[in-house]
Amino acid sequence: MTTIFLTGATGNMGREGMKQLLKSNERFKITVLVLHSERNKAVVKAWEANELVSVVYGDLTNYNDVEKCVKGANIVLHVGGMVSPKADYFPELTTRINIQAAENITRAILAQPEKDQIKLVYIGTVAQTGDRNPPIHWGRAGDPIKISYYDNYARSKTIAERIIIESGIKYWVSLRQTGILHQHLLKNLDPIMFHQPLNGVFEWVSAYDSGVLLANICRTDLPESFWCQVYNIGGGEKFRVMNWEFIQRISVLLGVKDIRKVWEPNWFATQNFHGQWFTDSDRLEQYLQFRSGSFLCPGLVVSAG
Repeated sequence: MTTIFLTGATGNMGREGMKQLLKSNERFKITVLVLHSERNKAVVKAWEANELVSVVYGDLTNYNDVEKCVKGANIVLHVGGMVSPKADYFPELTTRINIQAAENITRAILAQPEKDQIKLVYIGTVAQTGDRNPPIHWGRAGDPIKISYYDNYARSKTIAERIIIESGIKYWVSLRQTGILHQHLLKNLDPIMFHQPLNGVFEWVSAYDSGVLLANICRTDLPESFWCQVYNIGGGEKFRVMNWEFIQRISVLLGVKDIRKVWEPNWFATQNFHGQWFTDSDRLEQYLQFRSGSFLCPGLVVSAG
């Protein structure tokens, strides 16, 4: 039986990953490391009765907590850490958590007697390649790292990715996540939405498809060529929209049919964010077949057009 260590299990991507792993025809033994909080306790309550799930309360910045979870694992899915927009409010904490987590996970894997059999999946971010407004809005893995000014979140994720790539771990992969469509998206409106240039672009992906991706990595016999690579996660052609178009769709869900009557264009930044359409996101789909082809997720309906 494959044993999985999953970080970030209470986040949007991690929760969907757990759902897919638990309903898989293939049985997995899963260890999740969860920061002790009332919110997280409520999320993991349903899992604690499952004999195949081990919930460990601890901290990614504590090596002993991490090593305890890595021990005996065949696959480490490192999804956890500080993410935007919360990360933007606490830059020093974000740096410490995201970098120390990568250091602790790589150190713990390399400390295991079967280190060369343990596979590490790291979730990076599209923010690592920074501002990509037209006419440079198409991109691929391998493009220069170009972090936007003051984006400490992207900086911390880039450093963490480098730690993993240079760690000496035999089987690693970095999957750079894009914007995630999830059911709580409309409940978490934040000023970050005004950081996005209206003529900028995103190739979105749903939380559901992201969860399928995590599960398929664990249940697919992937070739050697898959590993030691960096990939972009993206929903494909149907998920490529301009920010202006996406904001219009979101506004309709909020009861605003014409955003020009509510928001002024000069409220939005004109540069220094991130987002792009990927020329290479199909590479990951070819390996993992995670796309549902739907621009929908429970509680949030945004037509693909």
